[in-house]
Amino acid sequence: MNKSKEEFLRELELAGFSEVVTVTREGKTGLGDHRHPFEAKALILEGTISIECAGRITHYEAGDVFHLALNELHSESYGPQGVVYLVGRKS
Repeated sequence: MNKSKEEFLRELELAGFSEVVTVTREGKTGLGDHRHPFEAKALILEGTISIECAGRITHYEAGDVFHLALNELHSESYGPQGVVYLVGRKS
């Protein structure tokens, strides 16, 4: 379900995500297996990202939302034009 930026920011606030940042990644790059010391919920603003968790790859594009649990092992790859996303972080 595609969300507006304003709707997404309200949702983050209600869920207790106090830190919100915009992340930009270059195209045709990625990050291998890693974990974050926070829960993350992100809205894709531009471009595409693919996230692999537990052997399953999910593709996201503008308007899509992804959610990663605290310390969830995952890898990321970015589409040809890269990706820009708004992410809320919660420890």
